Amino acid sequence: MRRKYTMIFLMVSLIWSNQVTNAKDLSTVLDLKQSIAIALKRSAFVHSAKEEVRGAEFKKKVALSEFFPKLKTGYNYTHLNEPPHSTAPRFGPVPQRVITFGPSDTYVWTVTMEQPLFTGWSLITNYQLAKLGVNIAKIKEQSSKLDLILQVKEAYYSILKAEKILNVAIQAEKQVEEHVKVARAFYEVGITPKNDLLEAEVELAKVKQDLIRAENGLNIAKSKFNVILRRDINEPVVLVDILDYIPFTLSLDDCIQKAYKQRPEMKEVELKIEQARKQVKLSKSQFYPNFSLIFNYERQGDRYDVRGSDFKDAESWKVIAAMEWTFWEWGKTYYSVNESKVRLIQAEDALIQTRDAVTLEVKETYLNLKEAEKNIFVAQRAIEQAEENFRMNKERYKEQEATTTEVMDAQTLLTQAQTNYYNALSDYNIARARLERAMGLEG
Repeated sequence: MRRKYTMIFLMVSLIWSNQVTNAKDLSTVLDLKQSIAIALKRSAFVHSAKEEVRGAEFKKKVALSEFFPKLKTGYNYTHLNEPPHSTAPRFGPVPQRVITFGPSDTYVWTVTMEQPLFTGWSLITNYQLAKLGVNIAKIKEQSSKLDLILQVKEAYYSILKAEKILNVAIQAEKQVEEHVKVARAFYEVGITPKNDLLEAEVELAKVKQDLIRAENGLNIAKSKFNVILRRDINEPVVLVDILDYIPFTLSLDDCIQKAYKQRPEMKEVELKIEQARKQVKLSKSQFYPNFSLIFNYERQGDRYDVRGSDFKDAESWKVIAAMEWTFWEWGKTYYSVNESKVRLIQAEDALIQTRDAVTLEVKETYLNLKEAEKNIFVAQRAIEQAEENFRMNKERYKEQEATTTEVMDAQTLLTQAQTNYYNALSDYNIARARLERAMGLEG
């Protein structure tokens, strides 16, 4: 009775253990959306792009602060070797007199407030440039996200392909092992010669090597995936299988037009053109005078506490309306404006070059997608033919109407057809991901 209860307890423990293990396995299963979210959250490259946006925001605030009055203060001490004085002229019997009109030690504390009134539109232009800088930083952040999403998709589909190829290798091993058993049985009863068995065993060694390579390829693909997601490189990877064919319905012209509108690089170059225009305006601001309003408060004295002296009151203030205009610098401003105009022309040329590059990239990825799509259907048909060929040769071998060479050739063709199919399927999904990136879409 005690033994019976012990067996029941062990069975319950085993079932519970399996359930826990299965629950853990399920918790590690990732789909593509989850993988992308993890990568975006952990990526140092995306984080750096976000920090670039923060830096641009601070730069915009710096430009905004230039509109407001500036306050500054100063404190200084001056010691003269003798007090300021003058000598009165001598008249007749009146002796010559020395008149002192200041102390030998002077302490001065000042507070100055300066408000710019007109700077040739340089302040507003600098602020507009800073705003454009923020927008460009955000676009670069979006571009970095799209690049990372593409990397995750490529790594994800590469794992799925490697798993399929590993299954093909496992299936090939089983098929060859079954043939080796049949060949050994035929040899032992004297139906076939020994070299027929040896040929089958050599083929078995070959497929075992293919299996080892497939396992290694899967491990490498998983390691790359973990690195992109910034997980431990040896962390187990279990993915939802989405390696399938989904028709792509957009035409090439539709893809190109979407790329012109959505591609971050296009938007970035357009903003840089606007930046170049603002730089021309900023250079022209040097042609104008600057106007400002200055308020100055001052305390002085012959002691450090600046409470005045016998010669001057402790405090004074003044308001100054100032104009400053550098109107001649031997063509410096003129040349600066022309240089800015050259940069504007270069920015406009960059837009043309970027547009051409985007057009070419979209067409290239679109054609790669269509090529992979066609290969899928060709490979599907080839699998059907290879499976039938392998089946027929197996049956013919059992009837001793075919040789081991013919069976192994049929098996190799089947393995190659299956591998070609999964390669085409993976290429199609990766090509689609690259086309979505070329159009500026997350997918």
